[in-house]
Amino acid sequence: MKMTVFKGGALAGCASSLTLLAALLASHNVAAHGYLNEPPSRAFLCQKGLNKDCGGAQYEPQSVGETFKGFPNGMGGAPGQGPIDGKIASGGIALYSAVDAQSATRWHLIEIKDRFLDFDWTFTAAHPATKFQYFITQNGWNPNQPLTRASFDSTPFCFVDGGNVPPVSGDKHACMIPEDKTGHHVILGIWTVGDTDAAFHNVVDVNILAEAALPGGWNAVGTITPATTLLPGDKVKARAFTNSGESPQYSVGITIDSVEAGKPENWSFTLAEQINKTQTLIKAGIRDEHDNIEPVKGVNKLYAQKESGVTRYEVALDMQEDTDARMEFGGLAPEHELVKGVGKVAVPVINNRTMTIEATIFDDNNKQVGFTRQQVAAQSNTVLNVDVRSAPGKHGVKLVGTTEDGRTTRQAFEETELTGEGGAQEYDFEFPNNVGDYTAGTRVLQPKNGLVYECKPFPHSGYCKQYSPTANGFEPGYGSDWAMAWDQK
Repeated sequence: MKMTVFKGGALAGCASSLTLLAALLASHNVAAHGYLNEPPSRAFLCQKGLNKDCGGAQYEPQSVGETFKGFPNGMGGAPGQGPIDGKIASGGIALYSAVDAQSATRWHLIEIKDRFLDFDWTFTAAHPATKFQYFITQNGWNPNQPLTRASFDSTPFCFVDGGNVPPVSGDKHACMIPEDKTGHHVILGIWTVGDTDAAFHNVVDVNILAEAALPGGWNAVGTITPATTLLPGDKVKARAFTNSGESPQYSVGITIDSVEAGKPENWSFTLAEQINKTQTLIKAGIRDEHDNIEPVKGVNKLYAQKESGVTRYEVALDMQEDTDARMEFGGLAPEHELVKGVGKVAVPVINNRTMTIEATIFDDNNKQVGFTRQQVAAQSNTVLNVDVRSAPGKHGVKLVGTTEDGRTTRQAFEETELTGEGGAQEYDFEFPNNVGDYTAGTRVLQPKNGLVYECKPFPHSGYCKQYSPTANGFEPGYGSDWAMAWDQK
């Protein structure tokens, strides 16, 4: 598709009725449907639950806004004239009229932090597209008044030639939000269908937080945010991206040559300096009161001239393994005692780097019967005490340790014998693993208290699989209604 960002232009149209539109669409016997997925349309956010009281739009975001093509011609509601003023969001379809409500606080706002914006449509029934247009509300528009033609700039800020071929979900339309637009605005995306007299009109509610262009045409395209300490031999690279993908021409990297250079504030400064030394259309740093852009030891912003084509940067770290990092058992006891199937396994650990260490106990069938995770300071000779529920027999103890910076992982495995008496309840899963598979009779171990719960018979068994971290009413032992679904064993 040909993609163009432009200003200026004139449009014209004619008149008829919405009844005529329905007849025309029926005569073509086609049903094109689609919605803006990114940034999400008002109707799509209704389906996602971020917008409330949306009427039918909650269930059919792909059908919202279908009416005559031709906006902003004429008065609307007729061939070649687009939707009627006040009904632009719904397309004048009564089922979706709730999305026409307009106020400063009515709808969830999508934060726009980058003026280079990719529009992405989802097509549930893709028919040929002649064009895509993107309009935005005028500066000084009144968010408490219904959306009308007068609410929007008269020409689109972005135009994409559809080529009169079926569009593909996921194809990006690269556009740039006008530099004078900030704060609360509404974007109107229009997909004009080639084989009917209709177009789909999707409104997007946004809060534009993107920096305005600096004097001299510099646009913010990314940030160097130093958070990780690097070591000699590590590399860090500012990767430049245009609408066509990564651009080696504007990508810049450095190699860390000393411990001092690897400190976060230092490598950020060095990378920003290297960008400014090697590039003329890209700058890195912080702008001062005179709008100069100079590197600092800390967070540096990245700016690009339009002719570079650069739309964003990503900072990539190529970190070498810490070959001197060590983690091992500090002398695991050959036996640990169970009392009625319950006990503890003491796992001594020796490590020379601060690590997050996981200790997992497996029975002879490689079923997990105990687990703990803990951050362990270097040279601390820590003992990890792992609660277990199992039967007597040989058990495996697995250690996995990862350094603070994530660059190095070490593993170790040893065996110990669990002695004493059995009695621990058998279980199928550790809650909430495989929650979608829970049925009547399923037994789960609740790791929060070490108890086993069994899913009740039908008709209560359906509650057992109803769980999410934000909706845990049936969580065994802890949810407000857990006893409706589970029996404690």
